[in-house]
Amino acid sequence: MSKRLLIRRTDPSRFNLTYEKTVWINRVAKVTKGAKRMRFTTLVVVGDQQGHVGVGLGKAAEVPDAIRKAIEDAKKHLIEVPLDGTTIPHEVVGEFGASRVLMRPASRGTGVIAGAVVRAVVEAAGIKDLLTKALGSTNPVNLARAAIHGLLQLKRPEEVARLRGVPVEEILVGSE
Repeated sequence: MSKRLLIRRTDPSRFNLTYEKTVWINRVAKVTKGAKRMRFTTLVVVGDQQGHVGVGLGKAAEVPDAIRKAIEDAKKHLIEVPLDGTTIPHEVVGEFGASRVLMRPASRGTGVIAGAVVRAVVEAAGIKDLLTKALGSTNPVNLARAAIHGLLQLKRPEEVARLRGVPVEEILVGSE
């Protein structure tokens, strides 16, 4: 069975993507016969803080160009996240490479307890209360993609009820 998930991509022009955060900038060098060629790689998170988030990578000779490319890439990879008020509907573990991110719903007022990379992703999605733990590698790119993978696994109670063939009330009673 493939580990790939069905990605729920959405059109970026439909949303007011107000949240843009540059999470990571890395200087990379290509060593040639003549000299070292310096370039910059950036990781950017975009979102509307209402359930839509995207993560993108950009690489260019100058930092502003790399950030612009990363923003364009993030908008191309925008996903929709099911929210349960200010948190997520259920616990989930996202994986990408050697990085794993455990995300648990939290009660109202808890806030986002997460590292910088995962915090940027969940805040861009509009999640206000969440407990997270980074497991394995803490590479920023892999952590961001693991967080996106976890958010893609989330299901609304209506979806779960339809898949199980039971009324929604039965699903919601078990979660209280």
